[in-house]
Amino acid sequence: MSDRDMRLVERAAELAQLLELLGECAPDLGGAAVISGGIGCGKTELMSAVQDAAARKGFLVLSAVGSWAERESPGSVLFQLLRDTEGPLGACEELAVMLDRVTRRSERPAAVDGRGTPPGFGQQTLDAATTGALHRMCLAVIGAAARTPVLLCVDDVQFTDSLSLYWLLQLLRRAPAAPIVIVVAECTLSKPAHPQLHAELLSRPGYRRIPLTRLSVAGVTELIADQLGERADRMPAPACHTVSGGNPLLVRALVEDCRQAGEPAAGAVPQLVIGDAYAETVLSCIHRGRPVLLRLAQALAVLDADSEPSLLARLLEEDEATMSRGACALEAAGLLDSGRLHPVARTAVLESLAPQQRSALHSRAAELLYQDGASATTVARLLIASEERGRPWAMDVLCEAAERHLAGNRVSAAHACLEAALRVCQDDEARMGIKALFAGTAWMLNPSISARHLGELATALHDGRLPDRHALTLAKFLLWHGRFDEALEAVDRIGEGGPDCDPAVAAEIRATRELLATTYPDSVRRPPGRSGTPRRGGRAQDDPRVRGAAALAYVLAHGPDDDAVAEAEAAMRTMRLSKGTQEWIVCATSVLEFSDRLEAASNWCDHWLEQARTRRVPLWEAEFSSLRARVALRQGDPQQARRLAQAALAQVPAESWGVCIGGPLANLVQAATWTGDFDAASDYLEVPVPAGLFRSRFGLYFLHARGRFHLETGRPYAALDDFSTCGDMMLAWGFDQPTLVPWRSEAARAHLAVGDAEQAYELVRQELALAGERPSRARGIALRTLAACGPDEGRPERLTEAVALLRGCGDRLELAGALADLSRALMAAGDPARARQELRTGVRLAEAAGALPLAAALTAQGETTPDGAPSRAHPADLGRLSGAERRVALLAARGHTNREIARRLAVTPSTVEQHLTRVFRKLGVRTRQELPIQGIPADGAY
Repeated sequence: MSDRDMRLVERAAELAQLLELLGECAPDLGGAAVISGGIGCGKTELMSAVQDAAARKGFLVLSAVGSWAERESPGSVLFQLLRDTEGPLGACEELAVMLDRVTRRSERPAAVDGRGTPPGFGQQTLDAATTGALHRMCLAVIGAAARTPVLLCVDDVQFTDSLSLYWLLQLLRRAPAAPIVIVVAECTLSKPAHPQLHAELLSRPGYRRIPLTRLSVAGVTELIADQLGERADRMPAPACHTVSGGNPLLVRALVEDCRQAGEPAAGAVPQLVIGDAYAETVLSCIHRGRPVLLRLAQALAVLDADSEPSLLARLLEEDEATMSRGACALEAAGLLDSGRLHPVARTAVLESLAPQQRSALHSRAAELLYQDGASATTVARLLIASEERGRPWAMDVLCEAAERHLAGNRVSAAHACLEAALRVCQDDEARMGIKALFAGTAWMLNPSISARHLGELATALHDGRLPDRHALTLAKFLLWHGRFDEALEAVDRIGEGGPDCDPAVAAEIRATRELLATTYPDSVRRPPGRSGTPRRGGRAQDDPRVRGAAALAYVLAHGPDDDAVAEAEAAMRTMRLSKGTQEWIVCATSVLEFSDRLEAASNWCDHWLEQARTRRVPLWEAEFSSLRARVALRQGDPQQARRLAQAALAQVPAESWGVCIGGPLANLVQAATWTGDFDAASDYLEVPVPAGLFRSRFGLYFLHARGRFHLETGRPYAALDDFSTCGDMMLAWGFDQPTLVPWRSEAARAHLAVGDAEQAYELVRQELALAGERPSRARGIALRTLAACGPDEGRPERLTEAVALLRGCGDRLELAGALADLSRALMAAGDPARARQELRTGVRLAEAAGALPLAAALTAQGETTPDGAPSRAHPADLGRLSGAERRVALLAARGHTNREIARRLAVTPSTVEQHLTRVFRKLGVRTRQELPIQGIPADGAY
């Protein structure tokens, strides 16, 4: 190792001391040094540098390395020091013979006593021949030093065998003034491993003690630069210092992990990579110590906390002093941070245990901590890892830990505790209660996991083995998965919660029934007594969940209401996101959505979505993402809606959504339709959905989105079927409010598309009556539709009001369409300047929203004829159509409905719709009014 390398690892001062020691060596003056430091902190490197320097100065260098595995082998260090020696000492022909004789005669190790004599190697054990050989080896080294100065180095001296230690002590005593420099290196411990050797070294002239500390951040930075060169900026030095503790060996391992990770993405912030090289080096460092050090590291990995030596001693059945010294050694090596291993190091250490050993160690640790009164969550973590089955107290501890984790919104941890509790539970009734809780946590993580337990729980409820308090929760799971008959039995089992019912239980029953009634109106009826106008504020003792769900039920039945909004917001302000509130928070946020408080709804939604991400509950994040996507669609932002809906399905896959899959799928279909990605919308509609979807509120969203897709792709009859089915369901459920789904306005547009203006006019009149005079998004949509199918008189006025309403509620895409309609009406009324201004605004809104078909249609509308008639596709584009498509386009352009075209051409209405879909795409038009009349042949058979 060069001087430059030593500078890079901040060892210049230490190397200088050792070189000074070599320089002071004289014919009648030797020296000694003790290098101490943690495992992997550079002792061996420094020792190598000193040996290189000494060799260059003409020293005879003798070196050896102690080893725990050879500490019981007599003469192992001595053999390394003197074998194959070159120079003056190598001329001693008797040396090899003496070494062989000593190591063969010395059959067992011994510790050094206070006099420096190893028991077993005194006069009673060492025969005269062995003693003489040891003496002559000392004289051989002293004699060699008389001709050439000697550097004698022993690394890991704490593992030196007793015979070699005896010889070293004899050498030190027989050559107090010989030109022999002795340098030993040892790991940092609370006390020296060989105090007699330290005492002898301390008495040598020029004695130096050289402690090696771990590298500073600056030292780590320099070492990284030396290892990676120009690519050093790929590795953040402060993070590397934190993980490595400044241990040079670990820093080099992290550098190797960085190399293996490859080049980062352009512009990416440098991240520390902690991989296999780091894990393997940690194990290597630990194995370089005594075996108890590995056992200590394993115990620390199991406990995963800064533990007292007394606990470690009881766990490993060792004495506290040994545990304290071992912890100091690990700390000195930079392997511990606040008494804990780094997660990657912890995993590597745990994997060094055989499975049975690992389980037993966890089990023993759990028992000790339980006896010490540790928290349930701490003991439970160890029980889970131990796969414990025989402790009578384990089930209660695991259930208590699950409750604590749920209270802290740590759902995954609670789920693991309940799974372990099921494993140890022997009582059937208690087991059913635990399984119900387990299904609840599984449902929050992934509803599909809970599905496999529902049959057993439903049977247990029917047989009376599942406590009634779990019935409504079970009903939620069953309804989610479309198991309506079993769910209804669970709902009936709990009843309404009469006057004698405990108030807390009654509130739980009412809150759950309100929730289920608004989500699954086909199966669960609302509890009585809440049909009037919501009360502003409510009684102090009212459960906020009841208030939020009841407010939603009122809006669904009666339309937007200011008191309902106040109730919903008041409820949300008193709730924290948790297992017991999440679904009701969704209800309360939906009140704002359906009451056209879109900005407030989006703000609340963003708040709850962030809370869900913090709590790391996939289902909550997915549901709030889907809800926020729905709000984004009402705001006219299909691009954001699509991103959010995709995020919802990324958190919880489609097959796990049950009947609620209608929510995210509807958002995706409608967003893709708005942005003109019809192929993607078609693919989303191919996703299998359960039949029970259409017995839930989410079925309405799905039918609405599918109908819009059919309408935009030239299939008005299919669209009409979906809108009509949606209307039938809303009427049957008592949810017939256009704020939920404006199905009459949508159906009116479909009737217009097939030329049935009379039926369209009747539907939109009904819609306006339901929307009332209150300013609302639904009224704005209805007025726009009325302008399209009603009389010409008053059309600009109706559209002007629609524009004002849609602008007020914040729906940018409906506003863009209304502006385009208003532009046409103004052009027809002889106000081209204002018409062009309104149209430009509409185009800008559509382009900003990414609604490409609408933007293209509005842009084409701007190319008007002098008399204000809307522009049509150019006749030259007709060459892209087939003969059949041209004939269908001619009849459609002349005002014929799809059924009339089908009868005239002797084909099915579906075939006509398919031809029109292709015509619209090829010509880049959105309405029949934009189809060219000239240039299409009027004769010829189909």
